[in-house]
Amino acid sequence: MGSAFLCAALGIVPTVRHADYLGSWLDVLREDNRAIFRAASAATKAADWLLAKHAAAQVEATQGDTGERRAA
Repeated sequence: MGSAFLCAALGIVPTVRHADYLGSWLDVLREDNRAIFRAASAATKAADWLLAKHAAAQVEATQGDTGERRAA
């Protein structure tokens, strides 16, 4: 799920579908119909964290920061 969230946020079109992966989710959901909500919550948090790191890296790159500390 996290990769789907990241692809959507970054404009990446996924091209691979895995029937076995989806089948495993069906097995999980048969046992626990709330598992998808917990997984989606965790995936959202992970994707948000990664996107924040990505945004910070882009800002740093556009400012020309070479990784050296600037004098205050």
